[in-house]
Amino acid sequence: MLLALRLRDFVIVDRLELEFGPGFTVLTGETGAGKSILIDALQLALGGRGDAGVVREGAARADIVAEFSLSPALDAWLAERDLAGDPGTVMLRRLIEADGRSRALVNGHPATVAQLRELGEQLVDVHGQHAAQSMLRAGGQRDLLDAFAQQQALAAEVAAAFGRWRVAQERLEQARAATRELDLERERLQWQLGELEQLAMAEGEWEALNEEHRRLAHAAALLEGARAAVDALAESDEAISGRLQAITQRLRPLAAIDARLSDAVLMLENACIQADEAASALSDYADRLDLDPERLAQLDQRIGQAFSLARKLRLAPEALASTLLAARGRLAELEATADPQRLQAEEAAAQEVFLAAAGRLSTARREAATRLARGVSARLQPLGMAGARFEADVQAADPGPGGLDRVEFRIAGHAGSQPRPLAKVASGGELSRVGLAVAVLAAQANPVPTLIFDEADAGVGGAVGEAIGQLMRTLGEARQVLCVTHLPQVAARAHQHLSVSKAEVGGRTVSRIAALDRQARIDEVARMLAGAEITATSRQHARELLAGA
Repeated sequence: MLLALRLRDFVIVDRLELEFGPGFTVLTGETGAGKSILIDALQLALGGRGDAGVVREGAARADIVAEFSLSPALDAWLAERDLAGDPGTVMLRRLIEADGRSRALVNGHPATVAQLRELGEQLVDVHGQHAAQSMLRAGGQRDLLDAFAQQQALAAEVAAAFGRWRVAQERLEQARAATRELDLERERLQWQLGELEQLAMAEGEWEALNEEHRRLAHAAALLEGARAAVDALAESDEAISGRLQAITQRLRPLAAIDARLSDAVLMLENACIQADEAASALSDYADRLDLDPERLAQLDQRIGQAFSLARKLRLAPEALASTLLAARGRLAELEATADPQRLQAEEAAAQEVFLAAAGRLSTARREAATRLARGVSARLQPLGMAGARFEADVQAADPGPGGLDRVEFRIAGHAGSQPRPLAKVASGGELSRVGLAVAVLAAQANPVPTLIFDEADAGVGGAVGEAIGQLMRTLGEARQVLCVTHLPQVAARAHQHLSVSKAEVGGRTVSRIAALDRQARIDEVARMLAGAEITATSRQHARELLAGA
């Protein structure tokens, strides 16, 4: 359940803090006051798309915080994603910068917008003011039926399976259409691969060959230099090591007389040690140095073969190994593409997966269509459409992302008439009432704790408004219901009433939202009844409406 909403610098709201209770809450106000701002802000907090346009003019950022109570299952959901906070509640925060950048936080932890959206789908179900019109769009009726049947996950699975089937079909078609071109490329790759595999240059081998070749080519000079250094350091009559030791031995007793010589003696002792170690290392190096003319000849031959093949293939020698790997990979792709039986099998398997999922969805749709038709028909009777009959017709259609069905809503406006397509016969008011009935049924089927109706009652009034208000109040007995409305009959049925108004502050228009007490509710319902000039009669009518709640 939504517990609180805090806004700062959002559209025309400078600062706002609202607390919400259970039951049915209405949001009213004059046209243009910003009644839908609260819904828009809440949708942003739940992962909706935001841009710089929602930041109040002159502000650095818009800040939206929504607090909800949680079920234990959602507490566990948050814990699994390292987003947990105080048990039983969650704090969602969305920051939109003036440059359009946004950040999302859950209980103070950085989160992705996708995580907000996934969590929001389990907290709130929003029925926008254009929900009824969505029933007239292609696919909109099918989507509403899927929502009522709670089969959105299966519908998404069907769409994904259809996409994989289409990819498999395209690969098969491309393979058939491009057989000649692929054959030519395959022949070229097979020739290139034959040349490369004959040399079989390994990754990093070219660098290793050149390093070893340089060492062997200069082995004589390296050996001569190392031995000469050993001789100068340790083996000749005038060896550096012996001379250093003699100097050190001469100075050591003098350092006992004058301590200022101690540092020089220490450096000489270290020099003696390093000279001995250098001589030993050079001697070992000279002993291990390999003068191998036969190996050098082998290296010359291998490097020459690499240069020759590189010129033939118009490559750099160091690219031979990577080209070999790339040619093998590309040839494997072409061989797979060139296997029509395998591609046909993949296409058939993808089709089978799609048809199986789409079949399950069709079955669920047909079962749900019967329940939806019965439920909508029943709810239309008190909404000024006595005798109306609603049908949700599920018809076979060509395979597509939506499965194997075309859904058509039909309505018979009064007893004895034949149902006809909704788009052809429903007036604006009738469409709103059908949309509301569908939305309420879908909401009752959906386990989310908070339901929002944004002017879903547009296009109706009078006694129908009273029926809608009672419907919302009844729904609010089991769920938290928020409704933006312009109907006094709906507003009077609410458990909690919020009013939106505009004011000018510092030369700028700002929006204010306040919870109304009993007297303020009477005045607001009277305004909704009579307009700007509230009369004693309109107040009395407002009292009567509120007394019937």
